[in-house]
Amino acid sequence: MDKVRYGIVGIGKQGSNYAKRLFKGMDKNGQLVAVCDIAEDRRKWAETALPGVKVFSDYKEMLASKMIDAVIIDTPHYAHPSIAIDALKAGLNVLCDKPAGVFTKAVREAAEFGKTKPELKFGLLYNQRTNKVYKKAKEIIESGRLGNLKRIVWIITNWYRPQAYYDQGGWRGTWAGEGGGVLINQDPHQLDLFTWLAGTPIKKVWSNAKTVGRKINVENDVTAVCEFENGATGVFITSTHDAPGTNRLEITGDGGKIVIEGSNDVSMKLRFTENSVAEPEFSRTNKVFMGKIPNKVSKYKLGLVDIIKGIIEQQHIVVIRNFSEVVLGKTDKLVAPYADGLNGLGFSNAIHLSAWTGKEVVYPYDEDLYIEELNKRIDEEKNSGVK
Repeated sequence: MDKVRYGIVGIGKQGSNYAKRLFKGMDKNGQLVAVCDIAEDRRKWAETALPGVKVFSDYKEMLASKMIDAVIIDTPHYAHPSIAIDALKAGLNVLCDKPAGVFTKAVREAAEFGKTKPELKFGLLYNQRTNKVYKKAKEIIESGRLGNLKRIVWIITNWYRPQAYYDQGGWRGTWAGEGGGVLINQDPHQLDLFTWLAGTPIKKVWSNAKTVGRKINVENDVTAVCEFENGATGVFITSTHDAPGTNRLEITGDGGKIVIEGSNDVSMKLRFTENSVAEPEFSRTNKVFMGKIPNKVSKYKLGLVDIIKGIIEQQHIVVIRNFSEVVLGKTDKLVAPYADGLNGLGFSNAIHLSAWTGKEVVYPYDEDLYIEELNKRIDEEKNSGVK
């Protein structure tokens, strides 16, 4: 094939953005040929805004149409794994928007099924992995200059959402419709980056997740502490009610510390304080009372061209372009394989489970218990009067 023929399942706010960018030809290796949505108003929008693109009301009909080579999934979260499996069964490549799903048991099932279709590409739209600031951090870590991980701390409380946001209703901000609050809606990218940059599996989690100052059932305030398999610790703090909020990531290793601050590509900056000698070696050989390790500071931020390009294109199209190139055999590395979704989502599920049970959660945790506890909250929500 010369171009990947795309179909999109779900053309709401985000799905329609992908549709418009593909329709405008922003991926030279991809072409939008079909879209699907169960909502009539969204289908009418597509018929007007995307002339020549086939519009479906049933995604299974689109999958079976033989019109497409790949599908982008942008539906409510619970449906992501099942639609992905249906698409793979239909012989289609799959690019799923975040999160990979609501609970790891379903995502694991989809990831395992994907392994039975090695000829098909199965990716996840983790666009923040294309952010050059985070890529720079990953480069420093993988180079060995940061040394062994000691601690990673992310305070991301700049997701401010007033009551009016939740009063819109619908599936957002509910256990039944969305599967959670700030962790499943706002934070999937940060939870992914937290585990991706740490580079070592999580061993156990303790957390406090609660609702503060809003008439909602889901969490909007989270403090989580984790321990990694290498003994390093992590802290993840997030909320949608802090004003003003903070976005600050610190990654500390034997070789120094990376600090990333800023809320978007325009203001983001990275500072790497690199020790002249690894901390354990300095402590072993230093003879000076209260001795300090000499260091040097390197700074990194995006250039003007990158900023303008990011504003015009947005990072999502970069992931879609990468996916097209992998499908066409022009490159062999996906930005994010679907199975990577288990890492950030697993952390999210463990945070919820610890908060719900009041206990430390040790990996591998009981995925069935998570579903049982989630279903309790869905049942309670039905009778709470808060939707």
